[in-house]
Amino acid sequence: MQLEQIGIIKTSLKSSQGAPIQPASSNVSGIVQIDEKYADALQDLDGFERIWLIFWCHKSKPVQMQVVPYMDDAPHGVFATRAPSRPNPIGISCVKLDRIDGLVLHVSDVDILDGTPLLDIKPYVSKFDNFPTTRNGWLDQVESKRIQKGQADQRFQQDS
Repeated sequence: MQLEQIGIIKTSLKSSQGAPIQPASSNVSGIVQIDEKYADALQDLDGFERIWLIFWCHKSKPVQMQVVPYMDDAPHGVFATRAPSRPNPIGISCVKLDRIDGLVLHVSDVDILDGTPLLDIKPYVSKFDNFPTTRNGWLDQVESKRIQKGQADQRFQQDS
């Protein structure tokens, strides 16, 4: 298997400390700089309000099979969380696409650290990407306990 970086994500978030834990809780803007060889791949992307950014969590700690996620105080299997300390530290965020200037995507509702390598972009399509559910695993109990943390700390970030 081979992954190729297609660009870089630039934001004001230098550390996970205080960063939003999901794009829905973010008021952070940023830019996505696409490598020139992928210029043609951006055709028609500007018609979408939101896009999925798929990226490599380059500052995450090594894999942990069980983690205490930001929204709870109990350990859970890493596959039942969105923690970045995974076997393959791949992240996804659905961000707002504000505009495209050449090879630069201006985005908002960002929860991604500065300098993050971009692996792929996919359009958010509300007909396909919106699945109302009734079960949200351990998060259902957390919400009933009212443990609400809207910001990250550094529990999953490697020391620089």
